[in-house]
Amino acid sequence: MKPIGTDPRILSLAAEVAKSPEQNVPVILLKLKEIINNTPLGSSELKKIKQDIYCYDLIQYCLLVLSQDCSRIQGGWTTISQLTQILSHCCVGLEPGEDAEEFYSELLPSAAENFLVLGRRLQTCFINAAKGEEKDELLHFFQIVTDSLFWLLGDHVQLIQSVLQSDHFLHLLQTDNVQIGSTVMTMLQSILQINSGDLLRIEGKTLHSILDEVVFKLLSTPSPVIRHTATKLLLLMAESHQEILILLRLSACYKGLRSLLNKQEPGTEFSQELRQLIGLLSPKVYQEVEEQKLHQAACLIQAYWKGFQTRKRLKKLPSAVITLQRSFRSKRTKMLLKLNRQKEEEDQRLQLQLQRRRAMRLSRELQLNMLEIVHPGQVEKYNREIEDKSALIIQKHWRGYRERKNFHQQKPSLTEHKAAVTLQRAALKFLAKCRKKKKVFAPWQGLRELTDARRVELKQQVDDYVRRHPGSPMLDVTSRELHAQAQERLQHYFMGRVLEERAQQHREALMAQISTNIEQLLKAPSLKEAEGKEPELFLSRSRPVAAKAKQAHLTTLKHIQAPWWKKLGEEAGDESDVPKDELSVELGTLFIGGTKPP
Repeated sequence: MKPIGTDPRILSLAAEVAKSPEQNVPVILLKLKEIINNTPLGSSELKKIKQDIYCYDLIQYCLLVLSQDCSRIQGGWTTISQLTQILSHCCVGLEPGEDAEEFYSELLPSAAENFLVLGRRLQTCFINAAKGEEKDELLHFFQIVTDSLFWLLGDHVQLIQSVLQSDHFLHLLQTDNVQIGSTVMTMLQSILQINSGDLLRIEGKTLHSILDEVVFKLLSTPSPVIRHTATKLLLLMAESHQEILILLRLSACYKGLRSLLNKQEPGTEFSQELRQLIGLLSPKVYQEVEEQKLHQAACLIQAYWKGFQTRKRLKKLPSAVITLQRSFRSKRTKMLLKLNRQKEEEDQRLQLQLQRRRAMRLSRELQLNMLEIVHPGQVEKYNREIEDKSALIIQKHWRGYRERKNFHQQKPSLTEHKAAVTLQRAALKFLAKCRKKKKVFAPWQGLRELTDARRVELKQQVDDYVRRHPGSPMLDVTSRELHAQAQERLQHYFMGRVLEERAQQHREALMAQISTNIEQLLKAPSLKEAEGKEPELFLSRSRPVAAKAKQAHLTTLKHIQAPWWKKLGEEAGDESDVPKDELSVELGTLFIGGTKPP
């Protein structure tokens, strides 16, 4: 469908292209440049002109001309370079309308591919050219083509991925010429500055090829211009993408890259970019990059988890609303019940006040009636008695309140005092045990550590003794007899030591029994003071033993039944005093040794 209100210049140009022979079409299409240049940039008129150019297939004619052989085109590379500028300007800012799918999927990729093919042709002609003027002219045309391609990619960033994956672009990048290589790498740097994300969307093999070529130009090219451009390009790629930095740091293909970069000349113009690149490849920066990557991964996981939780809560929202309504209604019901209960309590309180007032009124009426009955001379005496009773009641309540207040004030101090006494008792017992243990282990001082000089001295003494007293060789039979004698004497010694230990234990038991009997006899009452059968109690040795056992049993029971705060610092074996009354509950007339009647 042709647009309404088409520019007459476009109409005449389209008609001229349709009627002219094929060899004159490129020259006719150059008139588009004059039409575009005479129109203000960014205006609606320019957009309308571009739509008319697209609708009358003039852009397709430009593509067909660019795909032909330059030798058959009038004007050669000059015409072709101008047509590339016209094509890029027409495609930038164009709104195709109904034919948008064809424009974006077919025309734009075809235009980018034609630009790359023209670049390769110009590269071949430039390398084969012999004259310097011809080389300069071809280089100028090559720069025009690359600028047109960059201008096209700047408006249609979706073409960047296909351009980077193109074999033609890779061949342009792999050139050994300084001017061509610098121009291509500058264009690549400008493309990455527009949208560097497409670099990671290309195939891994292509990405490795681009990196290999940039690193190769940086390390092997003698031209400072190429090395400078390669350094800036590699620095841009490493700073914009952590994956590329990790690849340069860990891949076996780039092993030793940092050491090679350190060997570059420090006085070059691009030494600052080179130092930045070396710093990015250092282990510290790599560790920071790894931490940042882990942080981003953690943030991504948290975002997915929070999204999952939010969606889960949204699914549960109806049930949550029902639960909220139920809780609100139950709370409101409880509040109403509470208000009703408070109202009832208030009514009961008012009724009690009314009853008390009525009772007070009745009591006062009774008192007045009594006063009417009492003789006038006894009224003053009656009032005095009532006042005394009232004063006593008031004093009683006041003193009770004061004593209770004092008791509550002194109660924390009494509790603290009891606790302090308990803690002091436990601490003193613990310190006594520690001193007892220290006394038991005091004789043992341990072995002094031998110094190296002392060891050498003792070893020398032993060697001197062995040298002065050499041992005589001993037969096997003699050594066995000597061993048997030593075993026999050792067995005899151990048997004798067991008998001595038993005798020592027996002596200690007898000494303990004698000391117990002496203590009981010294503390026993005299015969004059003894009553009943108390003298007969000393005829049996089992009764003091039973008394001692009873005392130990009661001590253990008392320790078990005591509260925990009385056991601080104590052990089950600690002795405590047991009253004599508790011991004599079951023993009856059993005499407790060590006590005297008062």
